[in-house]
Amino acid sequence: MHGVLNILKPPGMTSHDVVVAARRILGIKRIGHTGTLDPAAAGVLPLCVGRAARLVEFLQGQDKVYRGEITLGIVTDTQDGTGKIIRETDDFAISREELIEASRRLQGPIEQLPPMTSAVRVKGERLYELARRGQEVARKPRQIHIYSWHFSPTQGSLTKNSRVMFDIHCSKGTYVRTAVHDLGELLGCGAHLSFLLRTRSGPFHLDTAVTLEELAKEREACLVPMDVSLDFPPLVLAPEEADRFIHGAVIPVVSESDGLTRIYGPQGFLGVGRIAGQGKTKHCRPIKVLVDP
Repeated sequence: MHGVLNILKPPGMTSHDVVVAARRILGIKRIGHTGTLDPAAAGVLPLCVGRAARLVEFLQGQDKVYRGEITLGIVTDTQDGTGKIIRETDDFAISREELIEASRRLQGPIEQLPPMTSAVRVKGERLYELARRGQEVARKPRQIHIYSWHFSPTQGSLTKNSRVMFDIHCSKGTYVRTAVHDLGELLGCGAHLSFLLRTRSGPFHLDTAVTLEELAKEREACLVPMDVSLDFPPLVLAPEEADRFIHGAVIPVVSESDGLTRIYGPQGFLGVGRIAGQGKTKHCRPIKVLVDP
């Protein structure tokens, strides 16, 4: 049983809770998720099962799309609706144009400071563990990329407690609640994230996600083949080359491109390789071999 599950995580469960539930349903210990989704959030959470667990690092690097809701005028200590209110702004009026203009300043490659209530590790401890003990530590900003914000239509000026739905397309490592918090600071009124749904993670979409209840009924039928989750170009090897790849050998190949590639042989999908070298004749080095020798 090897492949990827496109799970619809319900609100109230941690990503680890979902992994534990999937292990219990499938009777398989080797399952890993491809990127933490906050407990209060819902949506797409791909799980790598069996040998596919070795592909987690590649799926974690894929971009994400979310639908969320901003509540203006209220700032919380967690930057979302689960936290304590730490600041309120009563007297302001913001136009839709001002909202869009502020969001443009948070697009493209930017630096983002991870929130204290996040799973980022500092000196071996999760930030949220330190936050629970009332500690706040220095964090290093991380390079992220916000590709786009799209806001639902609004009428009139936006004031305290105004709620605006949005869709955001971003890179791995982006904290949407922090993006919303930073947007509120740019607007001068403060804001927090009051709803979040992940609608896409890499090639996995909300409309094809399955619930844990559906997984319990369908089991293996819910698994997506391992190679479907990868967006690298394919490379097909001859039988002798495929055998050498499986045993860890570097294979001479003719290719016009470099970088990661999905490797196929007579047995089907074999794993992930990396092509490098000068000219058209290059070499493919095994990175992840996913079949037995």
